[in-house]
Amino acid sequence: MEAIFLGTGTSQGVPMIACDCAVCTSSDPRNRRTRASVHVVMDGLHVQVDAVPEFRLQCVREGIRQLDLFILTHGHADHVLGMDDLRRFCDLIGGQALTVHTTAEGMARVRAIFPYAIAERPVARGYAAFKPVEMPAVIDLPQGTIQSTLLPHGGVSTLGLVFTERSSGRKFVYYTDCKSLTPEAVALARGADAIVLDGLRPLPHPSHMSISEAVAAAQQIGAKETWLTHLTHVSDHATTEADLPAGVKLAYDGLRLKL
Repeated sequence: MEAIFLGTGTSQGVPMIACDCAVCTSSDPRNRRTRASVHVVMDGLHVQVDAVPEFRLQCVREGIRQLDLFILTHGHADHVLGMDDLRRFCDLIGGQALTVHTTAEGMARVRAIFPYAIAERPVARGYAAFKPVEMPAVIDLPQGTIQSTLLPHGGVSTLGLVFTERSSGRKFVYYTDCKSLTPEAVALARGADAIVLDGLRPLPHPSHMSISEAVAAAQQIGAKETWLTHLTHVSDHATTEADLPAGVKLAYDGLRLKL
């Protein structure tokens, strides 16, 4: 199994518009953060989680050429507004609509933003077509399983995802954009080879876990390795990571985890 971090930034991205702080002007490439999304390859099955405003650029940068399954964790702008660029993958699967697995809120948002693309097939080659469906508790595939659980994120719920590859038994957990983990989410994550957690910033936030809250959640789960994502320009990669406990690190754009 491989997890490719296409982006690890918050809704404003880093560098931020009109900001000259030390992180936004840093020469460390790990401090350049596009909006958070991940591409998971599980026994050859390519799963894309979220399509951010920089989605096309992320795919070109990381050489993403295949997409078999798309999951939208929730309908906030920084996770949904790159979906129009999924049109290329509609071409690559033979001019078919792409199924969008998401929450009820996510389905409503997709229909509101992309009414022209809600169809069984694209209007013509080069156009997008989406079939929004509610994400089930488990998607069982020949390559493995994808389990989902709802996580609290302010006024909405987001999808927490657990990937288990059939051939290797490797387990990868992706919990972005959440204020806390439910008991179910903790139970699903136990035994993971790697877990990704929302770790927005050092200070508390009403709808995201702070870095200390994410560290506490990581210690509760006890995964072999934990990576924090959805980072703001407050956190310099090198100095922030140096203060984290063993087994917890900051993710960065372009990071590839091979499990």
